[in-house]
Amino acid sequence: MANSVKSQTKVVGTTIDAMIKEGKALATIWKQTNSLKDTTKAKGFDTRLGKLLQQLKASSPVDSGQISRQTLTTHGVHIIDRRRRSEALWFVENEVECRDFIAKSKKGFTSLTALQASMRKASKEAEEPTTAKAEPVKATPTKVEPSKVGQSPVSKQVVFDKLVKVCDANGIDMLELAEMIIDHSTAPTVTEVAA
Repeated sequence: MANSVKSQTKVVGTTIDAMIKEGKALATIWKQTNSLKDTTKAKGFDTRLGKLLQQLKASSPVDSGQISRQTLTTHGVHIIDRRRRSEALWFVENEVECRDFIAKSKKGFTSLTALQASMRKASKEAEEPTTAKAEPVKATPTKVEPSKVGQSPVSKQVVFDKLVKVCDANGIDMLELAEMIIDHSTAPTVTEVAA
């Protein structure tokens, strides 16, 4: 039993040690990298940082969804600006879409912030209806239904038939509805309660 605990510690310890080493290496180079082209390469700063943060997030408690400050400090990435960490994590989580967008883009991006903003703008434009660009639709006169005010009331049978159709369409139990109607009709009115 003691041997299995030691072997698990070594495996976990090696992984944690490797992640700490990676975090400290990233902390030392984070201010040196400026080119988005370089930072998003497979061994680039933002890609490496995002992957490390993804691993740390996966190992954090499920209910929090955040990486603790202590974990960031332990791994040496606490000195990297939180916005940069957030952007790097976003990039890794959306890497395929980001790389496709960069490849299709006519202009280059100088930062992940610019890339994020451009992708957000493009997705909003794609979601907007295209009716704004279409020709205006001419107003056509609509047929106005005559008012039913003052006409004879609807029969009980018509109300019942429509009620059955509504109940069937919505899966409402007719017996429960009947009980509700009976309760409503036997409930004392406001004037009876006040008297």
